[in-house]
Amino acid sequence: MAKVNISLDAELVVEVMVLAGVGSPQDAIEAVVRDYIARGHRTESRTELREQSLRDVEVKPQDPQG
Repeated sequence: MAKVNISLDAELVVEVMVLAGVGSPQDAIEAVVRDYIARGHRTESRTELREQSLRDVEVKPQDPQG
């Protein structure tokens, strides 16, 4: 697996470590990125299901008005 090195604000990383309950900056940032990706997949899944259900609903023609 390819690795990427980035610079982050130390206070930001420490806050993530505390919130995630991990002792390693690497593990903390990986947890955040994995959570972000999982959240995106859940959102895609919900959106896809909603769009599919809207397509499945039969639209009734409106009665003529006037």
